[in-house]
Amino acid sequence: MNLLDGKKAQYYTLGCKLNFAETSTLELLLKDLGVKTAVKGEKADICIINTCTVTATADSKDRQLIHKVIKDNPDSLVVVTGCYAQLQPELIAKIKGVGIVIGAEKKHEIITAICNHFSPQATSTSPLPPPPTSHSSPCTFFPACSRGSRTRYFLKVQDGCNYFCTYCTVPLARGRSRNGSIASIIDDAKRVADEGGKEIVITGVNTGDFGRTTGETFFDLIKELDKIEGISRYRISSIEPNLLTDEIIDFCAESRAFMPHFHIPLQSGSDDVLRLMHRRYDTAFFAHKIEKIKSVIPDCFIGVDTIVGMRGETDRYFDDAYRFISSLDISQLHVFSYSERPNTKALEIPYIVPPQIKHERSQKLLSLSEQKIHDFYARFIGTKRPVLLEHTSCKNKPMHGFTDNYVKIEIPNQPQFDNHIIEVSLLGFNEKADALTAVIDN
Repeated sequence: MNLLDGKKAQYYTLGCKLNFAETSTLELLLKDLGVKTAVKGEKADICIINTCTVTATADSKDRQLIHKVIKDNPDSLVVVTGCYAQLQPELIAKIKGVGIVIGAEKKHEIITAICNHFSPQATSTSPLPPPPTSHSSPCTFFPACSRGSRTRYFLKVQDGCNYFCTYCTVPLARGRSRNGSIASIIDDAKRVADEGGKEIVITGVNTGDFGRTTGETFFDLIKELDKIEGISRYRISSIEPNLLTDEIIDFCAESRAFMPHFHIPLQSGSDDVLRLMHRRYDTAFFAHKIEKIKSVIPDCFIGVDTIVGMRGETDRYFDDAYRFISSLDISQLHVFSYSERPNTKALEIPYIVPPQIKHERSQKLLSLSEQKIHDFYARFIGTKRPVLLEHTSCKNKPMHGFTDNYVKIEIPNQPQFDNHIIEVSLLGFNEKADALTAVIDN
């Protein structure tokens, strides 16, 4: 007898693309057991919340969402998992209405825990699974692939991190670096192709560190992925600059399916702050990496992560960082404000940046990002690029898509081109200037 057959579940995800991929996989596993995804307005028997803990704001959003889900679904089994559940299981378990708490350490046991909850032997006083202890660390690899959209899939290839940057709790929440085998990941990618997926985003906590547990390399992986003819596009979600080797860049420049698009964490443009962060490169190395990419892929879109307000970031250090970032031939910045995290080495660094200064620095970098992405888009007005078009649920709204080099475009709604790669002519900025208008070439 299938205890879950006919039950309905609702899924909530906070945080990174990796979390979304993992939630999607949990949804698929439950569907195989007969669990349907509840639509809006339907009563859910099971609510799964996948949490994030990258900042104090993320923690706050986790708690708010947990309370809201419990309030809206008083009779449901509420399951809390993810990074926040890994680091704060006792706190979450005390929230009235939470049924199961399973951190990243035992995410692979969620399905079993749910089945046990609904078994005839279970009682209302059945205990929560024991929360992970403060010294426990996730060590299993939970494969995941997000299938939320027919046009873009997120494929998890790696988890955990060995770097222990001073500001970051990810190694505590996600554990040490580990990965699936190339063979298993190729099987996942082939299933995406069989389902009609055209684009895969390769995700991980420290993606370029792939291979530690299998004796393989990230370069080996992307060479094999490129051979799957059913997939037209790959993007690497994020890769550390010291792991983005010249051979990877050269391969992407000549490959069949890897797009001219990189996302690279910088975190600070000040060598002094990079040392405080315990990053594994300096600004000269990072600048060389950008120059290398542009020398072989001139049209490449390069997104860069930065953190402002790190402990120890004086005005001079920030000014150094701003000048350096301004000088880079990059396309966009993702700007994050430093957040105090418990059990991190950054708490030992003197000089705390005041919140107002942190906000001002963030706004300054966001303005710089707006200028850089505007300049990058403007380069391609009047040119033709291949675009993977995505459907829209509203007939009166334009369709959107991304060029090979990640320029967002919009065209009048033509649903027959949904999930098709079409060459378009780029015309100019739309009113919001966050996309270029385009027409399909006949």
